[in-house]
Amino acid sequence: MNPSQDMVRTTGLINRRLFLLVFRALASVLLLLVLLLVVAAWAVIGWVNMDPTNAEPLLVYMLESHYEARGSWEGVEAVFKRSPSALVNIYQRHWNDSILLDNSSRVIINHGLANSPLTGQVYQIQTGELHFPLKSGSQTIGTLILEGRRFLEPLQVFFPILIPFSILAISLGLLTLIIGLLLLRRVVLPLAEVIAAARSVADGNLSARVKSSGPSDMRVLSDSFNQMAESLEKNDRARRELLAIIAHELRTPLSVLRGRLEGIVDGIYPADGAHIAGVLEETYLMERLVEDLRLLALAESRQLHLDPKPVHLEDVALRVVDLFMAEAEENQIGLSLEIGTISSTIQADSQRLEQAVGNLVSNALRYVPAGKQVVVKISEMDGQVELAVRDNGMGVPEADLTRIFDRFWRVESSRARSSGGTGLGLAIAKELVEAQGGQISAQNHPEGGMEVKISFKTRE
Repeated sequence: MNPSQDMVRTTGLINRRLFLLVFRALASVLLLLVLLLVVAAWAVIGWVNMDPTNAEPLLVYMLESHYEARGSWEGVEAVFKRSPSALVNIYQRHWNDSILLDNSSRVIINHGLANSPLTGQVYQIQTGELHFPLKSGSQTIGTLILEGRRFLEPLQVFFPILIPFSILAISLGLLTLIIGLLLLRRVVLPLAEVIAAARSVADGNLSARVKSSGPSDMRVLSDSFNQMAESLEKNDRARRELLAIIAHELRTPLSVLRGRLEGIVDGIYPADGAHIAGVLEETYLMERLVEDLRLLALAESRQLHLDPKPVHLEDVALRVVDLFMAEAEENQIGLSLEIGTISSTIQADSQRLEQAVGNLVSNALRYVPAGKQVVVKISEMDGQVELAVRDNGMGVPEADLTRIFDRFWRVESSRARSSGGTGLGLAIAKELVEAQGGQISAQNHPEGGMEVKISFKTRE
């Protein structure tokens, strides 16, 4: 299975897990609403059973509405016969067990009948009978007497609050479902892709990327992940290239060492000073390469020990120029130092700074033809002390200027391996300068040649 198919499979698994998580959350909300509904029903029924008069039956509202509509009790015996509602008609049997009195306590309806023997007579309410006053506004228009407690059945008591609670529960459930689906589409699915891509990167697939979708926070997360994955891929590629280059750089001196030593052992070469000196020179080259790599690794990881003190940059440059003057004269290259008006010092490690400037001068001398010039110039401006190493050689192609500080980088036409450099000088100089708070840059000079500048802030 290739990485892309594996990522699709992982995304599907995570999608299902997150969907189940959202589904369980929705089910929990709905279950909570049902529990609240049951608890509310239980509480209302208990409250009514403690005092039945706390809950007026629906008959009271129906009778009051009938009186307000007609202004009298005329036709009240047909209230349930006219009602088209099945829910209202469930009270028919309670209507048949009730007595309706007018405001003078005279019987109007007796157990659902308007022509019973008690009709028109004054009725005395007995002890224990449930009775509810009927009103129209502030005026008492009659009394409803219910025999027994059968009207207190759970459905009948809870019916007035069942409908609003049910509507509320269904509305909240639908709202939760809609929110859950929106979250699933806008957050959960993009998040699943990020999780799947992260797992893919952890498994070694550094090319994994995610689409930038969803709300702004999810897009920021996706973009950040893609940047991280791109950086990891770039670093991994650089690491592989570095290992290949180091192996290539070490192969040449090791091959020379092996060939010379095998020749001496086999008697092809005499074991004299001349042949041993060549072997020793190759060991020096490997030692310098290994030391440069160690120094570069320490500088890049900011683990290189530095001892910053007030330093005059012109003194450092003077020592470096004196050190390389003999080499410049031997190669017939002019090496000079130009110092402007300098009144400030910088905070730096003098030894490491001298090493960085030495690498710049050594690099310029190595790749400048005989008869050319290398100038080291120091100036101070706007709180900065600047040192520039300029030559009037062939320069570097503009497209390659950003790469000259890379490890082992060379322009083959002018920086051949036969020149003896390890390809680490400028990379080390860059790390040493930046580790001490300085800046370094390179550019081709308009009049020809290349110029490398380092600058430091002056001490306050």
